[in-house]
Amino acid sequence: MSAGPLSSLKVVEFSGLGPVPLAGQLLADLGADVICVDRVQSDADPTDINRRGKRSIVLNLKTPRDLGIAKRLINRSDVLIEGFRPGVMERLGLGPGACPAHIIYGRMTGWGQTGPNAPTAGHDLTYLAITGALHAMGDPDRPPTPPLNLIADYGGGTMFLIFGILAALIERGISGKGQVVDAAMVDGVPAMMGLIHGFLARGEWCETRGKNWLAGGAPFYRCYACSDGKYIAVGALEPQFYSVVIQKLGLPEHYLTTQMDQQYWAQHSANIATIFSTKPREVWAELFEETDACVAPVLTFAEAAEHPHIKARGTLLHHEGILQAGIAPRFSRSQAQVSKSRAAGADTADILAELGLNPFQGESEGMTEFD
Repeated sequence: MSAGPLSSLKVVEFSGLGPVPLAGQLLADLGADVICVDRVQSDADPTDINRRGKRSIVLNLKTPRDLGIAKRLINRSDVLIEGFRPGVMERLGLGPGACPAHIIYGRMTGWGQTGPNAPTAGHDLTYLAITGALHAMGDPDRPPTPPLNLIADYGGGTMFLIFGILAALIERGISGKGQVVDAAMVDGVPAMMGLIHGFLARGEWCETRGKNWLAGGAPFYRCYACSDGKYIAVGALEPQFYSVVIQKLGLPEHYLTTQMDQQYWAQHSANIATIFSTKPREVWAELFEETDACVAPVLTFAEAAEHPHIKARGTLLHHEGILQAGIAPRFSRSQAQVSKSRAAGADTADILAELGLNPFQGESEGMTEFD
């Protein structure tokens, strides 16, 4: 395993989809010993990046023997993470009440463990819609634009699950007790919207999509089409940065002095769009390179891997022949290395041996309680 800052942490992940596998990957990236409990054996798949750095054991939790193995595995761990609907782990006999008192029990769902919608299904878009965030995204004359699944699944989900787990681990260092972390995407998304809620409270944000300064309404914070059909992103929020844009585009000082006056936004945006449409993206990118204009080319995934800054930091790399992100964040003393993605069940025998069990042990000899 990688020698990262979490190398002393033992995590059991019950396999699923979405935010939990990413949480397990990020913990493993930082050195945690993450064991994924899978249901079905499979071949190694280097494209399954969320499995990198993890070990795997295949268990049939409906059999007494394998349920007992899962309980022994949990008993020697620090953290358990799962992403099932409320009640699923309880029905398996692996709910928080059946776990040792020291366990940090991380539960990741869209709706949370309580509330009228808790038993129902949903996806990233569902939770963005219900929290008001989706309504603000996109053009005013079109339906809201889905922002991939980055915000609810991974921002409001994965990151808050990890945040909660690490907070609970710090608290356990004081109390000696574990606890349940109820991470819900409908909680996480609003928690990231403090700035927007502040704007709303001050009357500085309108409910019309595409009209606000962080949502494409301002000429200094939006994307523009270039002559080659590619795009340039202008993010010059501060006056000192916008002044560089105005200067480079040859526009009058009036654009800067009226920057926050919304009556000018539509016309200024149209004029700037006309200028950007006269040249290819790379010409504009070169013009603004190494300035404080906060202007950048809108790159494809393939192009991003070749950007000089991305390459210099190794932000994106080819590991096992697959383009993927390096490890983030970075540490001065305990930086881990990217590990390969292992097959489901690849480590079953080794993990059983670590638990003091014979891989060929019959079901009748299994454990049904923590020991």
